[in-house]
Amino acid sequence: MTGKERRQQLLDVARELFAEKGFDGTSIEEIAHRAGVSKPVVYEHFGGKEGVYAVVVDREMQYLLDSVVAVLGDGDGHPRELLERAARALLNYIEGSSDGFRIMVRDSPVASATGTFSSLLNDIASQVEHILGLHFDARGYDPKLAGLYAQALVGMVALTGQWWLEVRKPKKDEVAAHLVNLAWNGLSHLEGKPRLRSR
Repeated sequence: MTGKERRQQLLDVARELFAEKGFDGTSIEEIAHRAGVSKPVVYEHFGGKEGVYAVVVDREMQYLLDSVVAVLGDGDGHPRELLERAARALLNYIEGSSDGFRIMVRDSPVASATGTFSSLLNDIASQVEHILGLHFDARGYDPKLAGLYAQALVGMVALTGQWWLEVRKPKKDEVAAHLVNLAWNGLSHLEGKPRLRSR
């Protein structure tokens, strides 16, 4: 095995173990044993458990971010279509990379203000904020509020995705349709200056 192939093998093994057991439950010994190498080989490639974990998480975050950004593009298209594409991109990732999603959310839950998944969601929300800002401005809404709405939409999809990771029902496209239905039918009737009716 070349050095590059060995590194990839170790990443694949570590990814599987981190998804099964989390960061704390995984050891260098287990990674080495499952890969059929000695512990020094893992240390040589990554410097320790933290190093291999960081590479696994960085790769997952980049893959998911690239997937969402790719479907949003430059924001052209009807806002509902953009929302559908973003929801499906996240659900596609969860379906195709369940281990990666588990790794990101296990030690960094979606509701947390810090952590890898939280920072990823903030990156995605920034992309959504830019797109919403353009559409808000064009429709006479305050574009300064686009960040608030972006966080709400991304959080709604991410929390639902976390739930769907375990239950897998209904089917992915049906989940996406319901998410879009809730978000779109709420967004399409936004009040210009909403007020609470009770205190």
